[in-house]
Amino acid sequence: MTTQLALLSDVHANLHALDAVLADIAARPGLAGTYHLGDLVGYHAFPNEVTARLRSAGIAGVAGNYDSTVAMHYKHCGCRSENPRQEELAHQSFAWTLDAVTAETRATLAALPFRLDVRPLGGHVAGPTVILLHATPTSNLVYVTEDRSDEFLRKMAQQAGASAGDVIAFGHTHKPWHRLVDDVLFVNTGSVGRPKDGDPRAGWTLLTLGDGAPRAEQVRVDYDIDAACAAVAAAGLPEEFAQSLRTGRA
Repeated sequence: MTTQLALLSDVHANLHALDAVLADIAARPGLAGTYHLGDLVGYHAFPNEVTARLRSAGIAGVAGNYDSTVAMHYKHCGCRSENPRQEELAHQSFAWTLDAVTAETRATLAALPFRLDVRPLGGHVAGPTVILLHATPTSNLVYVTEDRSDEFLRKMAQQAGASAGDVIAFGHTHKPWHRLVDDVLFVNTGSVGRPKDGDPRAGWTLLTLGDGAPRAEQVRVDYDIDAACAAVAAAGLPEEFAQSLRTGRA
């Protein structure tokens, strides 16, 4: 017996990408559920629409750093910048998003939990737990990149209380990857709305559980990038945000 889940992360207000991903997921019959790993808003033009779309679809998930800082009206998004221009752009995005979100959106973001545990096979039988995070079990700001050591991942598993056969899923870096360490599967689900791995297509992860070790497959979906870029321009957001959509780069 196997079961499959759809996991998506880092939509970042890109409604065109989200709709394409949701359509792709809907075209796959038999999925047991769909979950998001946070960062619904920021950088693009549709924070309210993205949040409402996931809410109306009944897609549960966790808070990303952007979600929690917007909900709290914090002083910045907690994003890491590699140079002064990136930092300037991050502040522009955060200020625009704070001004754009409605009270309803802010309340939805504030209600997102830090962590969500899913037992796809039910709680009455032995089976894997899928631990959903935005980044790590202790912080939604730490970047869990593919070059992290096995020892780093073992510490994550210990902090999360994960056992052999479990899955720890996260996003935040916008670069998908997965690795099995001590029979715990670590899955970075990449980004729906702002990929940074050089592939501009929207991304989500198909997780398969049962009949052996859990398996993760990164799925990429074409969407109307030109329309998304036009929306960025119409919103008065920096051209660099549109360029990142076209290139799949930061």
